[in-house]
Amino acid sequence: MKYLSIFIFFMLSTFITAQNKIDEEINSAYLNAKKGIYWALSNIPEQKNRLNNDLIADDKLYCNVKLDKKVNGVKIESTGFFNSNQVIVIIYKSYDSLIEEGFIEKKKNETK
Repeated sequence: MKYLSIFIFFMLSTFITAQNKIDEEINSAYLNAKKGIYWALSNIPEQKNRLNNDLIADDKLYCNVKLDKKVNGVKIESTGFFNSNQVIVIIYKSYDSLIEEGFIEKKKNETK
């Protein structure tokens, strides 16, 4: 019985350690995806309808960012990477909220 208790304790501690490592890796991939979202919001093109960019540093791919302009806003898809983990975050922002949050300036109506 004593050996069974030790074995069960060992198995549970191994499982918890492995789960913590997986959680940390997923969180790192999620943070990289968030960095891509903020990068895309700061770099919304005026002329183009699409933007696709990889964020790379120190010879590592941190995220892939895709921005598509839609009728009333933008769709941003950011895929964050960490080791062999991949997390995809997709957000939609209306032009009104982008103006309100300061990511784009309101276009002035030009009259001749």
